[in-house]
Amino acid sequence: MGFGRPRKARRGDVRAAILALLAEGPRNGYQLIQEIAERSQGAWRPSPGAVYPALQQLTEDGLIKQVGEGRRTVFELTDAGTAYVAENPSEVDNPWEAMIPQIDEEVRDLYDLASQSYAAIGQLVASGSEAQLARAKRILEDSRRGLYRILADGDIEDTTNG
Repeated sequence: MGFGRPRKARRGDVRAAILALLAEGPRNGYQLIQEIAERSQGAWRPSPGAVYPALQQLTEDGLIKQVGEGRRTVFELTDAGTAYVAENPSEVDNPWEAMIPQIDEEVRDLYDLASQSYAAIGQLVASGSEAQLARAKRILEDSRRGLYRILADGDIEDTTNG
């Protein structure tokens, strides 16, 4: 069981992601940032300070070109860029996938329960009485303490299912 942490973006990951996405079609800088975040399931959202210099460098390298002006500016691969992507598939093949944390089913279930609890809290806040809100607060305080107690107890055998 475990919660895998995503790895940090390495030098060249932004460049590889840009080339991979532009191989699919033209995009502007904002679209590139959004697409990387979406494909990495939110684990990697490169900053404009990383993306725009990479776009500039790729342009200077002759691998991409800028098309349009102002808000309509998009970037697309040049012929040299298309050839580079074809010749270096391991470099540009879905670099965002390494950023996605690997979460096993048990951990995912725990997060789903927490999300459902959060939704219930939202309903209580929207329509609950003061007494109901006070009860909910006590339940959450007890739950938080119980979760920390689990950590403090360490691994002890579960006797509730025996």
